[in-house]
Amino acid sequence: MSRSVKVRKDCIQKVKSAVKRYGYARQKDLADDLGCSLATVSNFLNGKPVDFSYFEEICHKLGQDWQAIAALDYDDSNSQTQEAFLVEPEPDFIYVERPPIESLCYETLLQPGALLRIKAPGLMGKTSLMAKVLQQLTKQGYLTVPLNLHYADIEDFSSLNKFLKWFCISVGQTLEMPNKLADYWDEKFSTSKVDCKIYFEKYLLAKVESPLVLWLDEVDRVFPHPKVATEFLGLLRAWHEEAKIRPIWQRLRLVVAHSTEAYIPLKINESPFNVGEPIELPKFTAEQVHNLAQQQGFSWNLTEVNLLMDMVGGHPYLVQQIFSHLKNNQSISLEQILQPACTEAGIYGSHLRRYWWEIQQHPELVTALKTIVAANTSVRIEPMQAYKLYSMGLINLSKNEVKISCKLYQEYFGDRLFD
Repeated sequence: MSRSVKVRKDCIQKVKSAVKRYGYARQKDLADDLGCSLATVSNFLNGKPVDFSYFEEICHKLGQDWQAIAALDYDDSNSQTQEAFLVEPEPDFIYVERPPIESLCYETLLQPGALLRIKAPGLMGKTSLMAKVLQQLTKQGYLTVPLNLHYADIEDFSSLNKFLKWFCISVGQTLEMPNKLADYWDEKFSTSKVDCKIYFEKYLLAKVESPLVLWLDEVDRVFPHPKVATEFLGLLRAWHEEAKIRPIWQRLRLVVAHSTEAYIPLKINESPFNVGEPIELPKFTAEQVHNLAQQQGFSWNLTEVNLLMDMVGGHPYLVQQIFSHLKNNQSISLEQILQPACTEAGIYGSHLRRYWWEIQQHPELVTALKTIVAANTSVRIEPMQAYKLYSMGLINLSKNEVKISCKLYQEYFGDRLFD
């Protein structure tokens, strides 16, 4: 069975339009930035299968959520294909373990009614961790439902009723179960939270014999909608509590993955963020980068490892980009790649441009980032601004203070902000 993935037909025009919108005049420019062949980019943009690792990387360059636009190139005779793809990475994809995180996630989700909370900025490897852990659980016979809240339209967040209907339908679709909202949703005499609970209890959970792992990604998407967020997050907490007394809810294992703290007020006994097992994804250590280099076929010494660590600080995405570029451009050295890295002409050009564009849309973030870049030490900024910059991976948090996360961002944004 193929492990390749392609863009859904109805999303092809969307990704083609994104090429020029994100600053690429030609497909070759995108290919050069990615360090891959023009054929790979062309296949992606025309709905033909490409390796998973490239698919995810191209999606990031074009500002797309890979899970939202992916269609699988699979054998119809295998009813578990979608699950297998989602939890099993490409054979040549090298996962970097960050012990004891993987084993802790796995062991936690073996427990009836478990709730796992994973917090990390964007591009820190939450999706890769999900694939690794869910792959193990699938082998144990567990059902797995990875659900990214990015799938929800803005209109779905307009009311709790609409959001919970979208939520129930989405979980059911992944489980390949028919939509039966009409049988369980009482618009006249019940509430949407009760209806949602009944839909899970009497239908979704009742119809499955194995434990069900529901991995909710980008939960941050609900935070800007306080009414929906408060009720939905409270509902997740209630389900976790139900599992302590009711066997049917012990089948459900919840994972809540997010990039920032929940900045909405939640009562202490209605929040899912103060129960369960908390996980924070760290950056790669120098030793992990060295091991990754060896696995990628590079005979690096500590000088080269430290050179890369000094530039990107062990940021997983930024590190992986270096190895991808080196593998596709074997005549170039690490020093040659890093020399222009902090400029738009360098390997991270589109990544930096995208973040600069996002920051410019919010003047308060421009001011906050200017304060951080200008400081030679940790500083304090408004909590909401800190949350947003942290979610992008641009800063490190230490108690109530923040600091720029790596030299790459210090030099690039320093040039932009003080030019």
